[in-house]
Amino acid sequence: MIRDILISAGEASGDLYAALLVDELRRIWPDAHLFGCTGPRMRRAGVETVVDAASLAVVGLVEVVSHIPRIYGEYRKLQAAARGRRPDLAILTDSPDFHLRLARKLHRQGVPVVYLVAPQVWAWRKGRLRGMRRTLRHVLCIFPFEEEFFRSHGLPATYIGHPLAGMVKPSLSRGEFFRKHRLPPGRPLVSVLPGSRRGEAARHLPALLDAVGRLYRDQAASFILPASATAGVGFFRERIGGAPIQVIDGENWDAIAHADLALAASGTVTVEAALLGTPMVTFYKVTTASWLLGRMLVRVPYYSMVNLIAGRAVVPELMQSQMTGERLAAEAQRLLRDDGARAQMRADLAEVAAKLSGPGRSSPQAGPMARASAIIQDLMEGQLAHVS
Repeated sequence: MIRDILISAGEASGDLYAALLVDELRRIWPDAHLFGCTGPRMRRAGVETVVDAASLAVVGLVEVVSHIPRIYGEYRKLQAAARGRRPDLAILTDSPDFHLRLARKLHRQGVPVVYLVAPQVWAWRKGRLRGMRRTLRHVLCIFPFEEEFFRSHGLPATYIGHPLAGMVKPSLSRGEFFRKHRLPPGRPLVSVLPGSRRGEAARHLPALLDAVGRLYRDQAASFILPASATAGVGFFRERIGGAPIQVIDGENWDAIAHADLALAASGTVTVEAALLGTPMVTFYKVTTASWLLGRMLVRVPYYSMVNLIAGRAVVPELMQSQMTGERLAAEAQRLLRDDGARAQMRADLAEVAAKLSGPGRSSPQAGPMARASAIIQDLMEGQLAHVS
């Protein structure tokens, strides 16, 4: 009988995925107690908080340095809880710098570790594979090319499909959304998506505001920015000044689905836009030191997950020095003016969305987290049988 499960997520997306998995695990083990590093969704799912995931949310190779003492303190707190409670199972979600270190400690304590949202060692830091082979019982992959990669390196891995596939959809029709926010129906709508964290959004906003100004001067268009819960509406309204951007509270999927074009920070939001079929221009910027270090370490043909899944350049990528207002505006103008280019991108994004839906089962009971929970159940029942 499974009594205690440690489950941990350090990012907003990981919090969502882990919460969805918790719902499935409760069907199997309704009396199990779950505890760990949680965000708001995991807490609503009934997971006891030992560490708040918000305390781990830092982006950038260099930026993280000043936060190391605090993050290490949270790591020790979670490790102590695991040592005291000796869980039957640990599920670690994303955030590899934090979780792979924790996985080593849990493995030494005899706790089987399952990893949800695989560390991107196919892109960089392949040296981690050796430790992962030692400490992880199974890797649950959310991108289609990952299963073959991990299996070829000796790690048990399964592609379960992306948790957002089949889940991402607008709640309003285009007409309802336009009326709610008083958007002129005859104008194209551009969704501005600078990133969910304040630090990344602050880095991206100057170029985005410049781009919006150029686009607005060039043609009549509407611009909408759905504020994330982590950054907040006030954060963006203070920074956009007189730019013609309407900031709204959340409604992310509606704002993307009903847009003619999205200006999207590279990350989960580009996967959401792909699933919604919205043409996009992607971008990202970190500090110069982080970029230079990353260039030496990262080995991928594309930076955008959409292009990596497609295996070709489906969406424009404007990274670091290429991310200027002028370049963003030029790419956006090209797509807004060229109906054929937008139609082709939508067709390419539909191909990406199909790949993200998983191994091809149509039953709602065979969704990504149902697949994940079935794999975990098989693993644990095998372990219990072996022990008995």
